[in-house]
Amino acid sequence: MVAIPAQQRGHPTDAAEGVAEAAPPAIVEAQVAAAPAYGLMRGLWLEARPKQWVKNFLVLTAPLAAGRINQANILADSAIAFAAFCLAASAVYYANDALDVEADRAHPKKRFRPIAAGVIPIPLAWVGVVVLAIAAIGVALAANTATAVVISVYLAMHLSYSAWFKHVLVLDLALVSAGFLLRAMIGGVAGGIPLSQWFLLTTGFGSLFMVSGKRYSEMVLMGEAAATTRKSLAAYSASYLRFVWQMAAGLTILTYSLWALSLSQDQHGVQWHEISIVPWSFIFLRYAMFVDAGQAGEPEDVVLGDKVIMAIACAWLACFALGVFNAR
Repeated sequence: MVAIPAQQRGHPTDAAEGVAEAAPPAIVEAQVAAAPAYGLMRGLWLEARPKQWVKNFLVLTAPLAAGRINQANILADSAIAFAAFCLAASAVYYANDALDVEADRAHPKKRFRPIAAGVIPIPLAWVGVVVLAIAAIGVALAANTATAVVISVYLAMHLSYSAWFKHVLVLDLALVSAGFLLRAMIGGVAGGIPLSQWFLLTTGFGSLFMVSGKRYSEMVLMGEAAATTRKSLAAYSASYLRFVWQMAAGLTILTYSLWALSLSQDQHGVQWHEISIVPWSFIFLRYAMFVDAGQAGEPEDVVLGDKVIMAIACAWLACFALGVFNAR
C-alpha cells in the first residue's frame, strides 16, 4: 500500500468546500507501477465491475413478492431488465471513475481500478459510457417502453450524481439509495406487476441502510483521509452516519413487518410471512456487525462472504416463498 502524505489528506473543512488536491506525480507513478498487470481488454471488463452485478438480482424481488417468479414470461422480462441494469450500472461506473480518477489514486483500494491505474485512457472511458448507456436503453426496450424509461431515469440520476450531486449532503445518500429502489421496481415494471406501498417502503429504507452503512464503513476505514476520496465525508460525522444507518435499519424491519402482517391476512394455516420477520430481522442484526466495525465498504462482499448471513437469508427466502405460494 502506498502511504498518503499528510498534505495529501487535506483538512476536512477544505474538502467540504470542494478543495481537493491531486496526488503528486511521483505517487501517481508509483501507484500505477504497483497496479496489477493486465491489458486493455481485461481492463475494460474489470472497469464494468461484473462482480457488482449481483446487486441487479434485486429485479427479481417484485416477481417473487407477487408469486409470479415461476412464470416463463415474467422470468424472460426480468432477465431483460437484469441485463439492461448491468449495462447501465457499468456505464455509471465508467463515468464515476473517469471523473474521480485523481481521488481514486489516493485510495488504498480504488487506485487499482483500470482508469485510476492508467490502463484505460480517460477519453476511451467516456466512449464506454456512451456505448453502454445506449446499449442499456436498447436492451430495456426489448421488454417495454416503461422499462426503458426506468433505465433512462437511473442513468440520468446517477450520471448527474457522479458529476455534481455526490458532494451535496443527504442528497448523495438519497440518489444512491434510489438506484437500489429502481432495481427493485424494474422487475415489476418489466413484467407489468403492480408494486405495493409496503414493498416500495421496505426497499427504499433497506437501500438507505446499505448506502449509509457503506459510507460509515468508508469513514471508519479511511479515518481523516476519507475526505480525499469522497468529499462529502468531510462534512458528515461518524455519529450522524451511524444515526442514519441505524434509523434506516429499524424502519426497514418495521415496514417489512407491517407488509408481512398485511400479507398474512390472505394465508391459510401456517403464517409463513409472519415467521419470515424473524430471519429478516436477524439479517440486519448480523450485517450491522460489519457496518459497526467498518467492514461494509463493499456490501456484496459482506453478503456473499459471510456464511451466516447467507444461511439466514436462505431461511428468510424459504419462509417468504412459502408464504407467497401458500396464499395463492
